[in-house]
Amino acid sequence: MPVRPPAAPGVPPRPDGSGFLAWLRAPRPEALPGVWRFGYRPRPEQEPELIPARQLIGGAVIAFLVGWLIWSLLWNGYLGGWWLLPLYAMIPDSWAQPHSFASVVVVYAYYVLIALVIMIGVGRLGRWSEIWRRYGPPAWRQVKPRAERPPAPDQDPAEWPQLRAAGAVDAAERLAAEARAGLMRDVDLARIARAWQGVRSGRHSLAAFTGAVLKDGAAACLHPSGERDLPARLARHDLLTGQVRLGTTADDPRNPYVYRGAGLGLGPDLLGTSLLAVGPAGSGKTGTVVRPLAESLCLHALAGRAAVVVVGAAGAGLGPIDAYDVVVRIGNPESVYDLDLYGGTADPDEAAAVLAEALVGDLADPHPGSDSRRSTTVLAQLLGPFRAVHGRFPSVPELRQLLDGAPGPLAELRAALEGSGQESLLRELDARQRQSGHPGDVAAVLADRVALLDRPAFAGFFDTSGQSKPFSLKALDHPVRVRIDLPERGHADASRMLARLVLAQFTASVAVREDRSLFACLVLDDATGVVTPEAVRGIQRLRSANAGAVLTLRTLDDVPRPLRGPLLGATGCRMALSGLTPWDGQDFAEVWGKEWTEARDVTDRQIIAETPAGKAVHMLRRVITGKAPTARAVTVRQVERERWSASELAHGVPPGHAVLSLTSVKGEHAPPLLVDLRA
Repeated sequence: MPVRPPAAPGVPPRPDGSGFLAWLRAPRPEALPGVWRFGYRPRPEQEPELIPARQLIGGAVIAFLVGWLIWSLLWNGYLGGWWLLPLYAMIPDSWAQPHSFASVVVVYAYYVLIALVIMIGVGRLGRWSEIWRRYGPPAWRQVKPRAERPPAPDQDPAEWPQLRAAGAVDAAERLAAEARAGLMRDVDLARIARAWQGVRSGRHSLAAFTGAVLKDGAAACLHPSGERDLPARLARHDLLTGQVRLGTTADDPRNPYVYRGAGLGLGPDLLGTSLLAVGPAGSGKTGTVVRPLAESLCLHALAGRAAVVVVGAAGAGLGPIDAYDVVVRIGNPESVYDLDLYGGTADPDEAAAVLAEALVGDLADPHPGSDSRRSTTVLAQLLGPFRAVHGRFPSVPELRQLLDGAPGPLAELRAALEGSGQESLLRELDARQRQSGHPGDVAAVLADRVALLDRPAFAGFFDTSGQSKPFSLKALDHPVRVRIDLPERGHADASRMLARLVLAQFTASVAVREDRSLFACLVLDDATGVVTPEAVRGIQRLRSANAGAVLTLRTLDDVPRPLRGPLLGATGCRMALSGLTPWDGQDFAEVWGKEWTEARDVTDRQIIAETPAGKAVHMLRRVITGKAPTARAVTVRQVERERWSASELAHGVPPGHAVLSLTSVKGEHAPPLLVDLRA
């Protein structure tokens, strides 16, 4: 563990914590999957009926004229005096004397009452209240945000009521003072809350937690790196809900009304079902999707909530180097860390299975000697004896020689195993020598693939002698931030093979973790050539292991046709960015299915006049409007249509937008939403 710095870098003391407290006390109501909950105001599920302005004002004017006509008829006596009978029935005879003061007051009060009744009636009929709200003074003045009162101490998150209820009053007081003094930020809050969850679950003791808080305050329970924040943030994060904001749901009729205009926020509850984003180059996959998600997962790792592995090409814009704990730059001699080719395992069979998936898992039409099972068997026949003799797995040059069937290395293995009492390993070696050179032997294919890594650019990598610092994905039991840069320039085939290796090691490692309360996520910036049958099965198992994967593709053509449907089915969150091809849009349209919608068929039928007067009126109307008189018939019916058709996905998604469907780990669904990733 590195030496703890005296103060968190990049965290200057603030004069007060008003900004932090306002953020902490902001409302975060429960919402549908994908809704940015910070400051969210729920909307009704159905869109309220909005009357057009012309119709609204016209109806109000007509209602006013009708009321004025009724009042004029009553006032001028054209309707008789019957409407005065209730007045004379209620007042005493002494008040009914003409020109008396009481008579004048009562009569005019009665007139005012009748006028008010008429005004209320025509006002309701003409929707005057709607005009007042839409165009009157309430619409002129801006609503000023009122200063909300601080919540009660037992409901104020800044006072840490959960700690007070458990008896850690001193720790709660220290944290509350740090928050009021401006010495706490969102990562500190999330990290200490995570440590408190460990106390509640029994992993940590209450005394140790209280002692750390009283000693270090907001800097308690630090990440092993000693950092309390990232060097820089580009996206908006809310660590209280675990969300990162990617954009805004467009105000489009194709989106459900409850989602329109709401922010789009993703968190571990959605990434736990994995995310697949497809879009051409320049559509914003890296800048608007991968980079914010990687940044959010790194913040979660600093809070002790997650472990993240980000894989991409060197210089792909995946964040600064300082934002990660481990940076593996394959092919770069200045790289501090190396990649463990065997995933940190000591089991030859497990190492063989993962390595075989990386070497030959992408073969679309496997011939009898190149399928994954045979490759696993061949590798296990060599890795087991080599480890028994040398106490380690072979390096890349040594593995290539063994697969080529070089007589020298095989003879040395046999001589070292003879007399050691390991007859089973000798039988493995004998079986390998018998199969070597046969038409169905897969060793030649494996040797050709291993040769891609046996290049001068990788001479200092994949070392197994202990001279380097190999990183293994077995470290995902800890909140580690890892970035792996692949050498795509000049080594495209080797990069795809290494990406398959990382994916295979990730799916194998997260499945055997002891502590699954830590969310683990693999972010693969370009999954071209990575999707294999075993990879799809591994992605399907991530959800139960509290893990997820984020994959991006330029087109679904980079995935074999038989695997496109299973891949879309294995990922719970699917994103189609602008510029998608129609054939890619067809795959998304099929997986999103259809829905029942209301279709309106309008038919205009010409009206034929039979009388001379009617014909004259129709002729006059045709001269004025230029159209023949018609009668409109509207037919409403329920039809089943695609949520998003292939043509709409290919041509109806504006630049900078995407169509995204979501599924949470609890099984909640969000339909395909048109999202503005730039807002």
